Amino acid sequence: MYQIHKRFTAEQVKVLLRGYCQGILDRTAVEETLEISKSTFFVLLREYRRNPDEFSLSYQRQTSTRIPLWVEKEIEKELMMERNLIDDSTLPITTYNYSAIRDRLAKRNIKVALSTMIRRAKEFGCYQPHPRKKAHDREVVTSAIGALIQHDASHHRWSPYAGERWVLIASIDDFSRKLLYADFFEQESTWAHIKAAESLMLTYGIPLRYYVDSLRVFRFVQKRDSIWRRHILQTDEADPQWRQVMRVLGVNVSYALSAQAKGKIERPYRWLQDRIVRTCVIEQITAVGEVPSIRFEKARKEEKSLFRPFALPEPYTSSQGRLLFARNPHGQRIP
Repeated sequence: MYQIHKRFTAEQVKVLLRGYCQGILDRTAVEETLEISKSTFFVLLREYRRNPDEFSLSYQRQTSTRIPLWVEKEIEKELMMERNLIDDSTLPITTYNYSAIRDRLAKRNIKVALSTMIRRAKEFGCYQPHPRKKAHDREVVTSAIGALIQHDASHHRWSPYAGERWVLIASIDDFSRKLLYADFFEQESTWAHIKAAESLMLTYGIPLRYYVDSLRVFRFVQKRDSIWRRHILQTDEADPQWRQVMRVLGVNVSYALSAQAKGKIERPYRWLQDRIVRTCVIEQITAVGEVPSIRFEKARKEEKSLFRPFALPEPYTSSQGRLLFARNPHGQRIP
């Protein structure tokens, strides 16, 4: 017990404990002799008083370290399924997710440590060594919810049971990392992005700023002039319909102008790809999965919010399609 059996015999320990019970030795002397802590001393004393004649330092492990054979087969089955997903080039999965496997096994009351899962993956050839990544310090530029909303769309074959690709449009609060909106569409369109913004604002309020890429839905980008062609309008000299809606509502828009900035928008989709695709495979359903909401709700309670109540500016009277087709104050339709 606590390696005492390698340094003392049971008879030696019994002599010391008997001396303590008879008042000959004090507790400190016994602990110093055996080089044990106070808690270990009382564990030994309890065992000795329970049955002095049968006292022993040997002990039996309470749990078996060997995984049952049927559990090993379940682990192998899950790992082989992961390999099939990775080998399918039409699915947005390129790496193994051992945490997802562990979660699926836990739903069937099979508890396996993550380290054990990784060891079995190496044995079955289902392991990919992780490339060394450069150190990256994420600069936190927001201090309240609603200060910046990361918004993007992802085209993938989200379910292996579907013959076509779907578009996942999602919006994430930069401060709390809470997923404020996520839904699938058959095709990406300006109207789909406007409906996504409408759903978010009706639920949480109007944010201070949106953070998007330079897709033509969000921004008018014109290439440079050439000797064969000259452009009348340059970049940002015209507003797409989505940008017009943001301007009417008083929401600022920032654009990702570098690969690193673009990655900040797309990074959350890695988690969604891992979880959604695997859920579609196992349960044959389309699901978004759990999202972090604790920090978001905490910030809301602490009044660290830049969301403002949703209110339509004049002359708009309804959010149901009026943002695109209502007349502006000059009597002209928004194109």
